[in-house]
Amino acid sequence: MTDTTLSLDQVEDLALQILVRAGASMEQAASVARSTRLAERDGIRSHGLMYVPIYAEHLRCGKVLGAARPVVSRPRPAAVQVDAAHGFAHAAIDAGWPEFDATVRAQGIAALAVSRSYNCGVLGHHAERMAEAGLVGLCFTNAPASMAPVGGSKPVIGTNPFALAVPDGAGRARLVIDQSASAIAKSEIILRARKGEAIEPGWALDADGQPTEDAEAALAGSMLPAGGQKGFGMGLMVEIFAAALSGGNLGLEASPFSGPKGGPPGTGQFFIGIDPAAFSGNGFHAAITQLTNAITNQPGTRLPGARRAANRQRIEREGVQVDAALMDRIKAA
Repeated sequence: MTDTTLSLDQVEDLALQILVRAGASMEQAASVARSTRLAERDGIRSHGLMYVPIYAEHLRCGKVLGAARPVVSRPRPAAVQVDAAHGFAHAAIDAGWPEFDATVRAQGIAALAVSRSYNCGVLGHHAERMAEAGLVGLCFTNAPASMAPVGGSKPVIGTNPFALAVPDGAGRARLVIDQSASAIAKSEIILRARKGEAIEPGWALDADGQPTEDAEAALAGSMLPAGGQKGFGMGLMVEIFAAALSGGNLGLEASPFSGPKGGPPGTGQFFIGIDPAAFSGNGFHAAITQLTNAITNQPGTRLPGARRAANRQRIEREGVQVDAALMDRIKAA
């Protein structure tokens, strides 16, 4: 079979159809399909169509409740809480977003906490959504435990990414930092395991706590933190925001995001939105311009998020290449 080229509209429509057929409501499916489109648009294949068969499997086995209806509350003036009710995080975030956005603009700073949710796709896209609205966005999400503390062998926290996006003053993000606490995203190891390929040294340990380059052994063992103790500390910070503060499950309590075993993972997200006008006024954009120019004026450098932006321009023009094997898995879903 030959590969297929899809437009981004076709990617979104395909994801929507598969998710609805697997049991998701239109509200739940639309949020995830839009996230799938954005991931493919930016060349982040691990969170794009590749994940759709997994979403469908989890809808059918009950890891995600396709008919969930998020419940939004505002317990304090600058606090917005969303109970995802074990549905997709994407739909819960969308449900709370209007209240969150209005609260940031009224208060200058506000937080959106999401509990009892599933993974939220590319975290940086949620931060970028704030930046495109002129806000500074800081986002945290936790994941099922897959990373042991330095010197240990038993996973305690997940890969636990955080993301920061900064507005450019013209309706776009000037930069987007999106990184996990682990040396590499777990999705990359899953992808290598599926292809039967080795992983790189320094990515993971096996179940006995020994370094491994075998992807399957790594999935049965532990991810390694980026930068050793510093990376693990970053992951702990995310766990505190995304789980302890949101009311979501700790990674220790969450079922895996892959495979059918276990019930809903019940993880959490925590977003902080800041209106720079409430703090540094017009000085904010001048400072960001000075800072970013000091980076980009040096040959061979780029701002965080620049590679995704370049992918975006190319893929919007050329479309998304979907290999035959992936298309078969999607159709089977």
